[in-house]
Amino acid sequence: MNAPAKKPKYNLLYIHSDQHTPYVTGCYGDKYVKTPNLDKLAANGVIFKNTYCPSPICTPSRMSMLTGRHPHRNDCWTNYHALDTGIPTFAHSMGAAGYKPVLFGRMHSIGPDQLRGYSERYVGDHCSNFTESSDVDHGQLTGTTGPNRISLQKSGRGQNAYQVHDEDVITATLDYINDLGAKRKDGDSSPFNLSVGLMLPHQPFVARKEDYDYYEGILPEPSVTDEFNDDLHPYIKEWRVKSNIKEVTPAEVKRTRAAYYALTTALDRMIGQLFDALEENGLMENTVIVYSSDHGEQIGEHSLWWKQTFYEYAVKVPCIISCPGLVPEGKKYDEVISSLDLNATMLDLLGCPALPYSDGRSLVPLMNEGKDWENFTFSEYCTDDGYAFRMIRRDNFKLNYYHGWPVQLFDLEKDPMEQIDLANDPEYADIKHSLTKELLDGWNPVHIRQRIVEKQQLQGIITDWAYSVNPKDQFRWKLDPEMDYLEEKITL
Repeated sequence: MNAPAKKPKYNLLYIHSDQHTPYVTGCYGDKYVKTPNLDKLAANGVIFKNTYCPSPICTPSRMSMLTGRHPHRNDCWTNYHALDTGIPTFAHSMGAAGYKPVLFGRMHSIGPDQLRGYSERYVGDHCSNFTESSDVDHGQLTGTTGPNRISLQKSGRGQNAYQVHDEDVITATLDYINDLGAKRKDGDSSPFNLSVGLMLPHQPFVARKEDYDYYEGILPEPSVTDEFNDDLHPYIKEWRVKSNIKEVTPAEVKRTRAAYYALTTALDRMIGQLFDALEENGLMENTVIVYSSDHGEQIGEHSLWWKQTFYEYAVKVPCIISCPGLVPEGKKYDEVISSLDLNATMLDLLGCPALPYSDGRSLVPLMNEGKDWENFTFSEYCTDDGYAFRMIRRDNFKLNYYHGWPVQLFDLEKDPMEQIDLANDPEYADIKHSLTKELLDGWNPVHIRQRIVEKQQLQGIITDWAYSVNPKDQFRWKLDPEMDYLEEKITL
């Protein structure tokens, strides 16, 4: 029998957004975006400038963040794949340590387990607990939530239902924090453990007028635009055809970028409300605050949008950690890390047991002792329609492996915007060989393709069952189609 858990010492506020590239954050160097609350959090803590997501798509990245394991070790590669409920998450670990972890909002977990180790959950996701969200009615903005040109065409002023969702999530969290404050005044000093899952700044690229108007006309064009021609990597070329972005109009680029910046500012404002509530209730002391996202957003760089690539804007995420006395203040780290390392770090900071077989590495020795850090990480993107891709970043080199297609190799120190592919340069042949070998060690694309086909067959029965039986969702936020709208009529 295990020994009883020690009484937890620190509180946790973990905020996890959706599709926020670090390149659109003030503390990461953007000169245009207004993110004062995240900037203040960074000034009071640390930021990691080279944090990579486990997968540049929602569910596999989120499930990996929960378990501390790469997607191929979760058997979870797409938004339709359910995570095995037998794999413990960091919420399970926190519970084992004596916390009662509570989740507000977004998790994007498919299947009957909608808690994944959390003791309570409020608000929930906007989609079915049992199927992916492609069947949700977005009214005027139908089709704009996925990777398709229509999300650029139908962009601008209006309202994104995901902002309404996040406002409900923030309201529920504020009520909970205020209740904690009242209990503290009555003598209850039990540590709290809160995770807040938000949807912004995920498309639709539609933002409310007051935020959109601020950014309209002031933003620069994307730094790198790639003409659609045969010089593109075969996957990138195919992806641009599939998502109908061979060519995009200047007006679409300007509207979409303005809306994305506006949604990021709206996100930051809501996060600030949480910080204010902690301060007002005297709950900042001994509170670890962590901010990150599931993946990034291309926002037109390399003439691409959304995620689904290994370019820096899509595969990097913000990573900010703050706790006075426990975490250094005002430091920026260039080390290459993974979101999985953030999983391990939270558990370490809170004194929770490490997850068995986790791929994550705690950042605590690096932050507090300056210990040497091995600069490497992986990300993978595999799909139901045949893609089996993986990325490795080691030191300044990044290799993108596309099974059945040529690799890409970039030196990010000399070429941070990834414009010079070194894969066919004889001078870099040894680096290309060693990185490819390391990437394929323990990662078999043929086996993964077989597993995905099996997952499709298994999930197909579950999906048909869900549509037929219509099981009751345990946690579901009701998205009203009228929540999504554009103020101006857009001619397609």
